[in-house]
Order: sequence, then structure tokens, then C-alpha cells
Amino acid sequence: MADIRAAIEAELARQELPDGGNLISRDMVRALSIEGGMVRFVIEAPSPEVARMMEPLRARAEQAVRALPGVTGVSVALTAHGPAAKGAPGGGPGGAPSLKIGGHAKGGQESIRPASVHSILAIASGKGGVGKSTVSSNLAVALARRGRRVGLLDADIYGPSQPRMMGLQRRPASPDGKIIEPLVAHGVTFMSIGLMLDPDQAVIWRGPMLMGALQQLISQVNWGELDVLIVDLPPGTGDVQLTLCQRAQPTGALVVSTPQDVALLDARKAISMFKTLETPVLGLIENMSVYRCENCGHEAHIFGHGGVRAEAEKLGVPLLTELPIDLDTRVAGDAGTPVAAGDGPMAEIYLQLADRLVKGGVA
Repeated sequence: MADIRAAIEAELARQELPDGGNLISRDMVRALSIEGGMVRFVIEAPSPEVARMMEPLRARAEQAVRALPGVTGVSVALTAHGPAAKGAPGGGPGGAPSLKIGGHAKGGQESIRPASVHSILAIASGKGGVGKSTVSSNLAVALARRGRRVGLLDADIYGPSQPRMMGLQRRPASPDGKIIEPLVAHGVTFMSIGLMLDPDQAVIWRGPMLMGALQQLISQVNWGELDVLIVDLPPGTGDVQLTLCQRAQPTGALVVSTPQDVALLDARKAISMFKTLETPVLGLIENMSVYRCENCGHEAHIFGHGGVRAEAEKLGVPLLTELPIDLDTRVAGDAGTPVAAGDGPMAEIYLQLADRLVKGGVA
């Protein structure tokens, strides 16, 4: 089977496009399947206009594959990815017209973990709204302040908020249309799908597109030498988490939750997922632990108290820190400069968390 697939891909690599490259180098082949001697695949053009001009190429590709030994039948469909969205990659300075985010995942189950990245930390939560992205950006900045070489990947494909929190909106460059040059802010190497799309554009993708996007954001970004890559995962236990754990082999995961019982119900599911996927849970983080009135100093446990600590003890994992509800943290995140980049009590908490991870050898 592997020999037939290799022969097919070699033949498709000989099918050159008028404007340069071939079907393989331009990443136009989708859903290649081989059942007995029957071969099926899809040629995906970048637009309907290009697709209409590619019918002769489709026919040549079908004929070439049909002539291979062991092939008894060939079915080749020609589709179009759709018109380029306004502001899509390649539409501005430094972009590459052939760069496309969100194609189907390729390459089976082999590792996509960059060799230049020493450690990958997944920041996860069972449900949305618990402050996972805020924790991710501030922890990344705190680790950078401690002298670590840090990358931050916003893998929340449906709701990428890190560009706002890190103060970055410009589009990354891709000189060759394949490798993406990440941005840098607050000492952190940064990449998010939110930088590649119109900020008002909804991402409406099924699982294969999500997995393909994550694969690109890890393996096609020029991360350089990193001590740690922090991956801000979407909430829940879906395709992105599965792909990351199976194909990037994270060093471990940190699970963020509020003390609220409803949040803990979902946090337990996230922990169970990591256990099933054999990714170590390095500790829990309790966010929105307490509210301290800045006028009178009164403390109120708006979302309950002690739930995450009790859960950590039950599971035998560390409670890494307890983060209060804090106005400065919210204001700093909205302004694009994480609170950990400055001074004050919240910055100190994140620096202590960073120290703990560095001392533990995982960052």
C-alpha cells in the first residue's frame, strides 16, 4: 500500500501547473484513498475560476495514475476551495498568495512536534470563560521575563483571542508560501489563526479542517529554538486536543478552572481526556478564586471556594496557583499588554508560577 501511494504521489508531482509548481508542491491533492486497486482523490483549486481551467490537468492526472501497475480504476474530482476572503493571507505586504490555512490534515499519525522545541505545555479547560487564554498569555510573558525562550500558539481556532491580548494585529509573512514567520511581542514568539483571518470572519470548519489548521500552525511556523511552546487550547475535549496530544506529544497539560461546581464538572472531563491520551496533567490552576474589594478590602468568593484545591488533592496533582478576580488583569489584556509584563501583585503571582515550572524542568 505504501509503495502504491508513493508511486501515485510521484506521478502527481510530475503534473505541472502553468503558473509554476505541481499538484503535490502546491498542496492541491486531497482525500487520497486506495482500496484494492481503486484510487480516489480530489484536486482542490484555489478558486472556481482556476478550477475551470484545470480540467485538462485533471484528465492528465487521472490517465497517469491509471497507467500505474496495480491500479485498476481511478476517480478524480475537481473542486475549488472558494474565493479568497478579503484580507486573506497573501492579500497584503509580506503575504504569499499560495498560503492557505485550514486544509485537511496530512501525513497519517507521525509526529508534528518541531525538533527545535524542547517542551510543549498545553493550557486547557473543560469549559469556556474560565480565563484559560488570560493564563496562557500571562504565563508566556512571565516565563520570557525569567529568561526562557518562549513561544505562544493560540490554538483556539473558533475563538482566537490572543492577538488582542498580546497586542498584535498585523499579518505574519510567508516568503515562500509554505513557512510562516511568527510575530514577537513582550519577548514571546507568537502565532494565532486570528492573525490570518478577518477578525470579523467566523471559522465554520469541520474536524478535518481544524486538525489541518493545527498541524500547519505547529509544523509550518518557523518557531526557532524554544525552551517551551505554550499552546492555548480551545475549551472542551475535541479534535484540536486529540490532534495535539497524539501528534505533538506535549510534555504536559495545565488545566484551568474556576471553583464553581459547573466548571469543575467539565474540568474533570478535560483531565480524563489527557489521562486517556497519556498526556501528563502537571497541575491545576484556580482562576477567579476570590474578589477583593479595592475600597474596603473585603473578600468575596463569588464562584465558590476551595473546589479546585479539593479536586487537585483528590487527583494527586499539584494546585499550582490561585488567581483572584482582578481588574488590572482584564484592563491589561484588553490593552494588549499582559499584566505579567509589568509590576504589581498579579505580575508577581505569574512570575512565581513561572519559577515553579522552570524549577520542575518543564519550561
